[in-house]
Amino acid sequence: MSEKMSVAKEMEMRLQEGLSPHALEVVDDSESHRGHSGFQEGGESHFNVRIRSAAFDGKSRIARHRLVHATLGAELIARIHALALDLDV
Repeated sequence: MSEKMSVAKEMEMRLQEGLSPHALEVVDDSESHRGHSGFQEGGESHFNVRIRSAAFDGKSRIARHRLVHATLGAELIARIHALALDLDV
């Protein structure tokens, strides 16, 4: 029986495939939000993502954020409460 992929691993996989970053870090920061809105026991609700990718070259900050959201997909985005993005070329 295979285990369900964690949200962090799924995010990492989609971002690697879609943006070919030269640096990528996905951190589940849920525990630091315990007691706050959107916190879920077991984590996987709050994430910090740092990406460095040529795919962002020439794009505005909002265009970069839209690209990441599109790459992750609406279904995955809907499963998390908060996503902090640090995006650069």
